[in-house]
Amino acid sequence: MEDPIQLKEEGNKYFQANDYERAAQSYTQAMKLNKDKALQAVLYRNRAACFLKKEEYAKAASDASRAIDINSSDIKALYRRSQALEKLGKLDQAFKDAQKCATIEPRNKNFQETLRRLGANIQEKLRIQFSTDLRVQKMFEILLDENSDKEKREKAANNLIILGREEAGAERIFQNNGVSLLLQLIETKDPELVLAAVRTLSEMCTGHKARATAILHYLGIDNICMWMSVDNEEISLAVCSLLQAITDCLLGQGKEEHHGKEEAVVLDTKKDLRMITMRLLDMLVSKKVSGQGRDRALNLLNKNIPRKDLKDHDNSRTIFVIDNGLKKILKVVGQIPELPDCLPLTENTQLSASVLLNKLYDDLRCDPERDNYRVICEEYIKSKVDPQDMDKTLHAIQMVSGVLQGPFDLGNKLLGMKGVMEMMVALCGSEREIDQLVAVEALIHASTKLSRATFIISNGVALLKEIYKKTKNEKIKIRALVGLCKLGSAGGTDYGLRQFAEGSTEKLAKQCRKWLCNASIDVRTRRWAVEGMSYLTLDADVKDDFVEDEPALQAMLELAKTSDKTILYSVASVLVNCTNSYDTKELVPELVQLAKFSKQHVPEEHPKDKKDFVVKRVKRLLKAGVVSALACMVKADSAILTDQSKELIARVFLALCEDPKDRGTIVAEGGGKALIPLALEGTEVGKIKASHALAKIAAISNPDMAFPGERVYEVVRPLVSLLNTERDGLQNYEALLGLTNFSGRSDKLRMKIVKEKALPDIENYMFENHDQLRQAATECMCNLVVNKEVQERFVADGNDRLKLVVLLCGEDDEKVQVAAAGALAMLTAAQKKLCSKMTEVTTQWLEILQRLCLHDNVEVQHRGLVIAFNLINADKDLAKKLVETELLEILTYIGKQEDPKKQHIINVAHDCLTRCMDYGLIKPLSQA
Repeated sequence: MEDPIQLKEEGNKYFQANDYERAAQSYTQAMKLNKDKALQAVLYRNRAACFLKKEEYAKAASDASRAIDINSSDIKALYRRSQALEKLGKLDQAFKDAQKCATIEPRNKNFQETLRRLGANIQEKLRIQFSTDLRVQKMFEILLDENSDKEKREKAANNLIILGREEAGAERIFQNNGVSLLLQLIETKDPELVLAAVRTLSEMCTGHKARATAILHYLGIDNICMWMSVDNEEISLAVCSLLQAITDCLLGQGKEEHHGKEEAVVLDTKKDLRMITMRLLDMLVSKKVSGQGRDRALNLLNKNIPRKDLKDHDNSRTIFVIDNGLKKILKVVGQIPELPDCLPLTENTQLSASVLLNKLYDDLRCDPERDNYRVICEEYIKSKVDPQDMDKTLHAIQMVSGVLQGPFDLGNKLLGMKGVMEMMVALCGSEREIDQLVAVEALIHASTKLSRATFIISNGVALLKEIYKKTKNEKIKIRALVGLCKLGSAGGTDYGLRQFAEGSTEKLAKQCRKWLCNASIDVRTRRWAVEGMSYLTLDADVKDDFVEDEPALQAMLELAKTSDKTILYSVASVLVNCTNSYDTKELVPELVQLAKFSKQHVPEEHPKDKKDFVVKRVKRLLKAGVVSALACMVKADSAILTDQSKELIARVFLALCEDPKDRGTIVAEGGGKALIPLALEGTEVGKIKASHALAKIAAISNPDMAFPGERVYEVVRPLVSLLNTERDGLQNYEALLGLTNFSGRSDKLRMKIVKEKALPDIENYMFENHDQLRQAATECMCNLVVNKEVQERFVADGNDRLKLVVLLCGEDDEKVQVAAAGALAMLTAAQKKLCSKMTEVTTQWLEILQRLCLHDNVEVQHRGLVIAFNLINADKDLAKKLVETELLEILTYIGKQEDPKKQHIINVAHDCLTRCMDYGLIKPLSQA
């Protein structure tokens, strides 16, 4: 068993070495073994000091309190608790502790100063609190007074929202009966006031679990859902944000902050979460709920029910929704807008419901759970099939269609249910247009993936051709055509696997483009034309013709900007196909020969899929304004913007950023801003592609222009994520260029790069054999060493950082030398310790320094002389060591030169010699 006193001493050593994490661990271990009360108090107060250094103030206050419980006059513990409480904003409690310290040691100037500072801060806080209370009161008076001037009311509403954003302001509103007054504002039903009240409540709930729970109970979930159900997009969206803020707090997500005693109160949130979930599920099938409201409910369920991380084993929320609400989601999916009994829907509702079905299915952990899901679907669909009631049967087919757009494997099983396929075929032959419409859409959704679509290919083509020829209804005609497009593109990009006769694909595409340009056709039907193009553009002739057809291209991009988000995936697919940004397998020539010899099929590349054709298409898309359309698509706050859609958009952006000349246009049209969310969330591939596109922009753009304001700090993490050996060399290189550009802008950006733990990766690339990577990493480090924290890492014992920089100064690669010498010059100027350390890290230091001072490149020579001056200036003994070497001759030789172009170099040599004279190490020539 280890000795607690030894562990305490070990902790003290770690603390002195600034290793607070290990110090805290040693103290914790000692606490477990210790039986002595006095020692226990010391251990608690020491661990409190560690927590203070780690900025974990709630833990620091707790440990200091335990030490004080053992010894009430422990002055160190009292002072540490005072410091922690001050940081937690509890100034009055901090003042009491500081007062006790001053009573015990009245002559301690530190305690007196702390008391003065805390006293002044408390006075200021009271003044602000008093003025805040008055402001809150005044704002509510203006807002609730019907005779108030409109402009005054709007200003008061905005001020209230801003106040709600600050912790102190939110607490004052809450304490001054603000929630009740905000409820009065909502009850006025004036849209402006309702919006202001809901947004203020939303800010007040963010990151504060206790307040969010209290607001939820006071307002009532029924009221919140009722407000979200209104047919006003802005209000519905604002209420949705409020409910999301409350849910984030209940789930323990978002910017949860420490609020002292509140942390000790355990709030049981499961009951509240279930209540919210049940009300959202009820909203899905209520006729009183607007289409907007239904969309918001689906979005909230999509966002909060499935697990964020599959490593988390608890999928109880998903199981709860399947057991209590799967039939309700299926009912939404099975709605037919053309029938009179349809629930109020928007163009996005049913696809959002299909996405939810898919997310719930993917969140299941085992076969019994998936079987239960399937059985519920099958039973519900069977209950809808009624040969006597065609409308009821239509709903059943529409449900299968909706499931096929969600969990496709389950949809396939449902297709295999007795009578479903026959029903679809029968509906295709029906006289009623609505029957044909639903059946054709179901056929289209069923024809996915080559292997699965064999039944459809053998039977569906004939059916769809028949409908296409016979029907006079454009809506049905276009859908039948999309079905044919989908079946015809089953061979993908393989030129040799075409389903239809030569020229048929181009004819289908021409018809789709014609419909796309026809503004008299409704948006929902034109959407199907884009869907058709998403399959047909796998053919290189079609994509080439499409980008040449300016009206059709513009029509598609305009549709992408509308409120109809169901089009996102199709538009993104068309653009991926046109830019060839899909993954392609490289063909190994030997294997191709082998395949031909064994008479196997070999994929063929279309001549128009070659690079020069792709480049032309990219230029045409940029000219047509594709970037603003993509930026619009990314803004969609909807579950329909799935991770797969985000990945497609990221692929397109990366293809557009290929040519450095185009990157300015992409930034100007909002591409830089749009890429940030794509790089932070989505599929792994999507995040990498978006991060790479950001790196391409960051490498050559002015960060202040490309990512204005605080946005630039969000770009650092995606760039750092590319500094990974799993990424390719180009991604590493462009990420390093981007970080070099950023680190040259401001110390705040340098700090952000350090916080994202990029330094070890940058150092690794400084060891790289690849010249360009080594150069980029060294240039990045050259910019970063201006930062104090980076300098301290070089000063710290037990690392080879300085040695690496010194050795890089001796490299043959001139660009690496410039960067390394620049870094060394800045380090030795900022930290005198590094001057003596430089002479110890390698025996070659002097030779390298002399080579720098005699270098042909003026930039390298200047940096070498600055390093020499820093060493001489740092210490007389070091200067003496240098004077005794050939360096004195080199400095004298440079000092005697008379070249106006090298004047700045000659000046540094003069400074070196002057400093040596000041030390009395050398004499002026006249005295020598």
